[in-house]
Amino acid sequence: MRNRVVKKHSGSLDSTEGNPIRYDLYTPPSDSGSLPVILFLHGFKGFKDWGTFPDAFFEIARQNFAVLAINFSHNGVGTDFDTFEHTDLFKTQTISQELADIKTVIEALKSGQIGHSAGLFDLSPVGIIGHSRGGHTAILAAAEFEEITCLVTWAPVADVLSSWPDSMINDWKTSGETIIQNSRTGQNLPIGRQLYDDVMANKDAYSALKRVSELYIPCFFIHGNADETVPHRSTEQLYLACSSYEKEKKLINGGDHTFGSSHPYTADDLPEDFADVVSLTIDWFQTNLI
Repeated sequence: MRNRVVKKHSGSLDSTEGNPIRYDLYTPPSDSGSLPVILFLHGFKGFKDWGTFPDAFFEIARQNFAVLAINFSHNGVGTDFDTFEHTDLFKTQTISQELADIKTVIEALKSGQIGHSAGLFDLSPVGIIGHSRGGHTAILAAAEFEEITCLVTWAPVADVLSSWPDSMINDWKTSGETIIQNSRTGQNLPIGRQLYDDVMANKDAYSALKRVSELYIPCFFIHGNADETVPHRSTEQLYLACSSYEKEKKLINGGDHTFGSSHPYTADDLPEDFADVVSLTIDWFQTNLI
């Protein structure tokens, strides 16, 4: 059932540009000593409150973890946590700023700006989860920040540059922006050329398929084998390229890109595929993060 007893604290940090990085911190109902922290990164057109994501955070927190779910400062979602009202920010997103946001969050955890209770967090192990392009960013972050010691990806993109169709790249080159439609809201969301230029200027550093070879931490790649948005070949490539001796992959039979979830999600029980993903994720962190 979706009724979970967990503490939830919401807040906001200033990004390096002064834009808000909104977050939700989930902790067990009774704090029993220092908690390992797990960061969650949403994907493209995603956000921390999407569909069944909060249910996953509740479930993971119930197992004595602190889950910190963030909205990137340029994801475009506003204070209703559901609507892309800041299209100006969405338009100017970059991978560089996403990594800067993650650094800001890690520093806030270390300084006590997030989680004021003394001894609440154990920051010697920090886990990270990323969905879709957030999985791509999670791999880059794990390669960049030594604080991250355990990785789980859900339906990850292997190489963001290769994931863009020629039509998008042509739009960027000819008109300076491309338009993405949000099928849920019907909004046309522009994305400026700076995203393309940012990746082109950092081709190797911003390719998860290349950076995953630098990872020697425990890595778990989960994907649906019926994913039409990001084909499961992406996870196969990442798994093979990963250098860790503690790596695993799991293909969810019949699973789509969101493992049966949608937004909004109002059913009492989680989709079977997503429930499996959450259970597998918890097992991985219980074995490799604590």
